[in-house]
Amino acid sequence: MLERERVIEIVVSVVAVGIMFALLYLIGAEYGNGAELGTEGGELLVYLIVGFVFLMSATGVILAYTVSEGETA
Repeated sequence: MLERERVIEIVVSVVAVGIMFALLYLIGAEYGNGAELGTEGGELLVYLIVGFVFLMSATGVILAYTVSEGETA
């Protein structure tokens, strides 16, 4: 059985990745015309990837301080 902290980390990560995939789909559906994404869609895609990196970094820091409280490595 997984520990409570590990389950929380997995759920938070899966939700964040699910949100990213949903936003990728929406960008492709809105700005994609055939095989091209277009300039505006490309910019949004880059912003989404950068935002996802910052979101996962912030999530990792928050989880490190809240879930693993009291543990020493």
